[in-house]
Amino acid sequence: MTKTRVIRKHSRILKATRSESELAPIHELLYNASVSRSPATSERLRERGLNVTAPRLAVLAVVEELGGHVDAGAIAAAARDRLGSVSTPAVYDILNALTDAGLLRRIQPAGSPARYETRVGDNHHHLVCRTCGAVEDVECVVGSAPCLHASVHTAFPIDEAEITFWGQCERCRGI
Repeated sequence: MTKTRVIRKHSRILKATRSESELAPIHELLYNASVSRSPATSERLRERGLNVTAPRLAVLAVVEELGGHVDAGAIAAAARDRLGSVSTPAVYDILNALTDAGLLRRIQPAGSPARYETRVGDNHHHLVCRTCGAVEDVECVVGSAPCLHASVHTAFPIDEAEITFWGQCERCRGI
């Protein structure tokens, strides 16, 4: 698909709300998503049954670029930088859709806002700093889910256990 065709296809929807200068970065994002073959683009969304939209592409790209464990506020701000505008509720809806589709993982340590990461499909846990709230991945020592077993027999099979380790990071300890 040529750049002109991609831009023409999406411009009629966007022109009603944006100036030509605001459309240029959006056009570039749409074009790059349409021709890219990397796993973090439109094809991954389609494979998971999601419609390809500029906000979804932007949110997924932002989480991948920022790395680590990013909260929705930081994701929304970075997505706005890319697109010009996207509402906070729209970002939450997109994050929920991407999480439900298995493209993102949502974690929410006690007392912290939800955070999102692209590391999905493996069995890892998290270490949270009690002082600054930094989050790091911790490999599972057992290797396979669920890592722990309930002390009593349950009526349903357990396939996952979320483990959060708490401590203080090197920076907060002054090391």
